[in-house]
Amino acid sequence: MKFLKGTKLYSILTGTCPVCQEESIYKEPNPYKVGSIFKMPERCSNCGTKYKIEPSFFFGAMYVSYAVGVAFAVAAFVISYFFLNSTPLTAFFVIVATLIVFGPVIMRLSRNIWINFFFSYNKAAGKN
Repeated sequence: MKFLKGTKLYSILTGTCPVCQEESIYKEPNPYKVGSIFKMPERCSNCGTKYKIEPSFFFGAMYVSYAVGVAFAVAAFVISYFFLNSTPLTAFFVIVATLIVFGPVIMRLSRNIWINFFFSYNKAAGKN
């Protein structure tokens, strides 16, 4: 995935600092360790970028989370209903299971997308 380095997509998919893209913005890289899913350092130790630029900054990620959740739900429906020929009730249960299983990933992905709205990659920032 190094070929994407320098793009917002790289930062979103890898969960790295949106400015230097050198280190994770999360203290715990595994989103399924639910107790520490939201724990982040205050600043990037590589470039010094402050992640929470205002109090409650990541509340805006809830809107992104809704859109990402809908995308996951639609994908689950299309796969189960059209490709696996399931009934509508079975497709519903597949959607619910998908949202439960991928919930932590959706939360992290939403935060990654949200923070990338406000920061851009700076190649010089990673040269500490």
